[in-house]
Amino acid sequence: MTAVILITLFFIILRFTVTLFNFISDPKLRRVSKHYTDKVSILIPARNEADNIIGLLNSIHQQDYPHYEVIVLDDGSTDNTYNICEAFASKHPQFKIIKGDELPAGWIGKNYACHQLAQQATGTYLLFLDADELIQPGLINSAVHRMQVNNLGLLSLFTNQDMPTLGEKLVVPLMHYILLNLLPLKLVSIVKNPSVAAASGQFMLFDADTYRQEQWHRAVKDKVVEDVEIMRLIKTKGYNGEALLANGLINCRMYKNYNEAVNGFSKNFLAAFNYSVIGFLIYLTLLIIFPLVLIITLNLPLISFAFGLIILTRIMISLSSGQNALYNVMLHPLQMANLLIIAVLSIQKHLTGTTVWKGRRI
Repeated sequence: MTAVILITLFFIILRFTVTLFNFISDPKLRRVSKHYTDKVSILIPARNEADNIIGLLNSIHQQDYPHYEVIVLDDGSTDNTYNICEAFASKHPQFKIIKGDELPAGWIGKNYACHQLAQQATGTYLLFLDADELIQPGLINSAVHRMQVNNLGLLSLFTNQDMPTLGEKLVVPLMHYILLNLLPLKLVSIVKNPSVAAASGQFMLFDADTYRQEQWHRAVKDKVVEDVEIMRLIKTKGYNGEALLANGLINCRMYKNYNEAVNGFSKNFLAAFNYSVIGFLIYLTLLIIFPLVLIITLNLPLISFAFGLIILTRIMISLSSGQNALYNVMLHPLQMANLLIIAVLSIQKHLTGTTVWKGRRI
């Protein structure tokens, strides 16, 4: 019992320390006043996004960076995605829609869509966005500034998350929670070792010359968590990469309800642990099971200390990611329960080879 208590306290303190470092270092994309004129190709893979994509297209059209082109690739949609984009592009000459080719063997759908989009792009920078996002004025200019100042091959942003329903609040905050209390985000750019990598496919801005030379999406064509794998390759090849919080400059509603969120997270949580079931289970044990052991000790000062650090961790992560701290503190036990549910589903899908996303088996 003593060993379990010591391990639990060490892990809680370690995660609190990482969270505190992220909170103090504040790794966010900053707005800049300097204006850039480099052409940015905004590339959007879209599969059955009829309910979402018009919001993104309008937000791009309304932003304050004029030097861009937008290419949407319809990736075999069975809804009205293509027609919606075609109607929008007919009124806005900087936008166009293309149909994707059939998915070849050995490719993940999104990776092949991004690869095709890059072949059509003519910009100095290639910006890949998901179709369910909204961008704010200042985003593109600030991102281009960061690319040039730090000589980056890749800049990735973790977007602010919109969660209007209770079901989404029970699941979606887990993304920032796991990220910001496990990894000091500043180390992604400082440490050159590719093992220290993080990225979000919701915002991936590449130097176009480097991309065309290395063909990053082709290099990770069969990877589910292609964003992190590309960041690792960026660093392996000697380029500079950086991952930051979006700082309110881009937001996303990843899922529309609880079931979508659980299903979506279960497809890639295990991949984030390099498909190590044992490693994933050890992490969950340290994160969820061992802290519960502290309760049965009935040692009030010990329990107060441990859970006080957990609460402070949730508050700091919520503030850093633009989320409601009170909600996340109150819902923390239920979020941890949902993390266990997602873990079981993720492991089950991995072992049985039944991971499916948007109608395709992964």
